[in-house]
Amino acid sequence: MRVSDSDRERAARQLQRAFSEGRLDEVELEDRLELALTAKTYADLIGLVSDLPSDEPRADEVVELESASGTLKRSGDWAVPRRLRASSRFGSVKLDLSGAVIEHPVVEIELDLPFGSAWITLPEGATANVDGFRTDWGRVACDVPGRRRPEALYVVITGRATYGKLTVRYPRRRRSTH
Repeated sequence: MRVSDSDRERAARQLQRAFSEGRLDEVELEDRLELALTAKTYADLIGLVSDLPSDEPRADEVVELESASGTLKRSGDWAVPRRLRASSRFGSVKLDLSGAVIEHPVVEIELDLPFGSAWITLPEGATANVDGFRTDWGRVACDVPGRRRPEALYVVITGRATYGKLTVRYPRRRRSTH
């Protein structure tokens, strides 16, 4: 799978950190940085950083969900990975994180929806950054705060929907019947 600019930048930061810790010499840093910044695939990046410690998710720790035309749906008690890529050419993506197990303070979600839409439900108090998500003919509706807060889940959503929309919200409150 091809890497994004943010994947290349993440690998470059890891290499620079390894240099500052004395794990790489200057020549090795320069050689690896050049390869990292021109990498095309995850395999290219993994080979450059696999022998180095990292606090960030490795390129091979990405969970990918794909569908040609159906709905990709996750809800209830499910384990949310640090990085999630969801793509559906003609379908939709529905991710409900409100009842999920989330072990990471930051979750990155990348969406590829040429003709689909996405609905992401966050746990109460979580925040989301949708600045990296683009839509050509749809809309983005984010009903949760965008700034990161200490001790709260922070979700970064990137990607594109050509004709679809992105909706980010908290769970709907049930109305009382009294």
